[in-house]
Amino acid sequence: MGLSLLPRIPTPSPSRRREGSQRMKSMAEITAATVKELRERTGAGMMDGKKALGETGGDLEAAIDWLRTQGLAAAAKKAGRTAAEGLVGVAVQGKKGAVVEVNSETDFVAKNEQFQEFVRTVAELALNGSGTVEGLLAAEWPAGGTVQEKLTGNIATIGENQSLRRSAVLQVADGVVVSYVHNAAASGLGKIGVLVALESEGDTAQLEQLGKQLAMHIAAANPLALTGDELDPQTIERERAIATEKAGESGKPADIVAKMVDGAIAKYRKENALLSQLFVMDNKTKVEDVVKAEAKKLGTAVELKAYVRFQLGEGIEKKESDFAAEDAAASGIKKPETTDPEPVA
Repeated sequence: MGLSLLPRIPTPSPSRRREGSQRMKSMAEITAATVKELRERTGAGMMDGKKALGETGGDLEAAIDWLRTQGLAAAAKKAGRTAAEGLVGVAVQGKKGAVVEVNSETDFVAKNEQFQEFVRTVAELALNGSGTVEGLLAAEWPAGGTVQEKLTGNIATIGENQSLRRSAVLQVADGVVVSYVHNAAASGLGKIGVLVALESEGDTAQLEQLGKQLAMHIAAANPLALTGDELDPQTIERERAIATEKAGESGKPADIVAKMVDGAIAKYRKENALLSQLFVMDNKTKVEDVVKAEAKKLGTAVELKAYVRFQLGEGIEKKESDFAAEDAAASGIKKPETTDPEPVA
């Protein structure tokens, strides 16, 4: 009986065949869900995530390692830290205005020229967008790449987590869009950014003056909506519940209590809707009457069409240890790590 001298080639095990099949499938199709999971686990940008998965045939764990080898590990590590400082930036061009909020971990970064230039450029790029953060992050950066890629690079070079949190755009057919920055750190950059859209065929210079005064009012008074009817229904219900409880403690008859509650809600709507607020310049004239008076001067209709107000860090729960950590770092004292609450969306 003869013996074969050819080497025996082992048959791949079922598990290896499945692995090879899955790898080929991943290479053919990288799903949005995979990209999302990679970004959530690493803090990488959209384009970086797609590239990593492409380079590794769709293998999630290998893509994470690839990101690390490309020097993006520093940015990924910082992505989980609370960013509640930073800057609000505004930009106006023609009859269109944009406002953005870019967050950092400490106020020191807001004074960094590289960070300021990033926020300023992002605000200008937002003028060509629809107001969504996703669209803005995917926009082309003037020097090449995308906004997301530039942001990722800044995280690595500046050394703090940063995020493009929100953006908004206002536009009018006729009239002006006016911007205002409160607590300005540099031109067009500060802690509070406001846009006001005035629709009118009146004199542009006079409309801009009115818009600037209205923007200053909005920065100071912080209205929650343009009109009382546009206030958030959930907010109104919460206020109604509070008013009902307070009125019920008065011991008065039910019909009187109901009137007290209605009165409290009417007052709340009046005080928190822009058009019915008292103008901060004189504290006696309603904002809607200020607009009407200006329209009379101009001899044409003026409509306060919309406004946007961004205040830095509003809605973000900042870590209580931030200032203590900064002081410790400055003095060279290492403080023990504590568990801090996550940011509130």
